[in-house]
Amino acid sequence: MRVTDYELYAVPPRWQFLKLETSDGRIGWGEVYTKWHFAGDSEPATQSAVDQLLHQYVLGENPARIEYCWQAMYRSSFYRGGPVHMSAIAGIDQALWDLKGNAAGMPVYELLGGPARDRVRTYAHVRAHADDDVSDPTAAAAAEARERVDAGYTAVKLVPTAGLELVDTPAVVDRARELVGAVREAVGPEVDVALDFHGRASKAMARRLASALEEFEPLFVEEPVGPEQDRELARVADATTAPIATGERLYSRWEFRPLLEADAVDIVQPDVSSAGGITETKKIADLAATYDASIAPHCPIGPLALAASLHVDAAAPNALIQEQVILDDADAMRYVENDAVFDPVDGCLELPDGPGLGIEIDEDRVRELAGTNLGFDRSPGHRADGSVGER
Repeated sequence: MRVTDYELYAVPPRWQFLKLETSDGRIGWGEVYTKWHFAGDSEPATQSAVDQLLHQYVLGENPARIEYCWQAMYRSSFYRGGPVHMSAIAGIDQALWDLKGNAAGMPVYELLGGPARDRVRTYAHVRAHADDDVSDPTAAAAAEARERVDAGYTAVKLVPTAGLELVDTPAVVDRARELVGAVREAVGPEVDVALDFHGRASKAMARRLASALEEFEPLFVEEPVGPEQDRELARVADATTAPIATGERLYSRWEFRPLLEADAVDIVQPDVSSAGGITETKKIADLAATYDASIAPHCPIGPLALAASLHVDAAAPNALIQEQVILDDADAMRYVENDAVFDPVDGCLELPDGPGLGIEIDEDRVRELAGTNLGFDRSPGHRADGSVGER
């Protein structure tokens, strides 16, 4: 069996599905992160990387040699790593695992050592409603959180601030405390509330906010600072008892290692479509386990990425919880023929029991929608004085 052909489809909202074909007629699917977001009419940055990696290192190879293909794609590039290279590797890696599982008639997690759990806990996102036309954004956020819990979720996550000044006012901290407090009161102590700073805070504001919100016992504080300031995470961690999480903008085990060695992070959040695929994400999980850290994979994209994440979660003893954005999105599920695999029960997803990634992609629908409605312009964030800040 050899890899003989591929197709990379760009589909709404801004996802890329990769199909690999083999000499014996098998098909494997993976999901590539776009990097960057189809700005204007431009092609996604990862498309060219996928083309080059496949033509140079994968076409003609035995797809069962996943580790060999991964090493060839990674080490044969002198300028390696980063979001584009690792995202391209990730989508190809997922498709290779899907092929291997299909050939073996087994779910991918069985090939990773078997399941460490029976189901995977997920969380739902809650909006802060700050920019919505509502009379009381805090009450709206609290009501939305309660709705998520009533729907069966046992954990929610919200971003407690908008863009921040380098050192912001007490009023900003008070508003964040009011918002998180309202959500905590709405869901009660039996439900976890995670907080995502989205890398918006300076180290000074990260310490201040983390300390101020500690009373609400968050499940974790995510990206308290941006990845450029990860060396400051140990100081942020010293300012709070809340677990610190980060990693959606880190792309390999080598980037996670210094944070773990510095005891600066409690929960790592690699993205299986950004950090080298299933192969590398499982290695990141194993590395984290040696430092008594958990893994909560980042996943703000489509069904193939979520399925791939679930297989890592299934096989990793230190998996904590799984991000998702598609469980209530009918448009997301239109690409999946067996979408019942994503039906949550009590805030958890059962392990996919089909071979490979365990989901069946409707290729006719993928072809029908490929290339439509993909434009997205991400404008910079601005501070009050007009300077550019995080958003």
